[in-house]
Amino acid sequence: MNDSTPRRLLLLDHYADGEDARHFSLRIDLPLAADLAVIPGQFFMLSVPGVGEAPFTYVSLPDRSGRFTALIRRMGTLTEALFAQPVGAVLGYRGPFGKGWPLFFSAKRVLVVAGGCGLAPLAGVIDEAISHYLPQRLSLIYGARNADAQVLRRERAEWQQRLPMIETLDEAPVGMRQGSPLQHFGEFFAATPPDAVLCCGPEPLMLATAEACLKRGLSRDKVWLSLERRMHCADGLCGHCYLGPSYVCQDGPTYRYDRFLQLQSRYSARPGLQDHNFC
Repeated sequence: MNDSTPRRLLLLDHYADGEDARHFSLRIDLPLAADLAVIPGQFFMLSVPGVGEAPFTYVSLPDRSGRFTALIRRMGTLTEALFAQPVGAVLGYRGPFGKGWPLFFSAKRVLVVAGGCGLAPLAGVIDEAISHYLPQRLSLIYGARNADAQVLRRERAEWQQRLPMIETLDEAPVGMRQGSPLQHFGEFFAATPPDAVLCCGPEPLMLATAEACLKRGLSRDKVWLSLERRMHCADGLCGHCYLGPSYVCQDGPTYRYDRFLQLQSRYSARPGLQDHNFC
């Protein structure tokens, strides 16, 4: 179990990146070995002194100096306080937590599907694939409501030069693709289907993506989703994030689709268990 006492986290820089969202550069003070072994898709708890803490995902993973980045959208008391912090502010850090995306040592083709801020938890696995040529071919479909709602603009500019990528908007100007990512899904299944699909975004999009994969012959154990829940403690103690007998903060946030369906059949939604903004 991780220490429940937050460690020092320094706010190095930030810039606007998407609709009411910022891209934060942060550094863990005196990083530990576990900080350098973060798996893409895991999350951390960030605290603002005197306000509270909340979970966020890594965009870039911590380097040897403890520096990493995170995309955070303003949506509540804690993020409002965070956005008011000056560069150089000392924040709190706990992590890493949860299970990340699987490592595809045998997969040759992986398709990544993201919607809105759901691109952030997938950024690390995309960068890892590009850096280590694993899998041999990774493709990306990214959808957003409009151009203002798109995130990770600097990362996307680089990815466009490095991998097959489709961007689509619900409200698209002339010259850009329009509609849901699923409307362009078949392009990556037309020739050789992917060996696995990773998906993160609004839950309806993820479930529709998973079912579209099954209709195209991909089995349930080849599809992975990243779930968002109210992970108040990240230690499996508060019970706010349970999915059946599973605690998302420990067994997730990434779940294989067959496992998700098994858990979902044993899960009854209650008031207060709505999704947390994990962006």
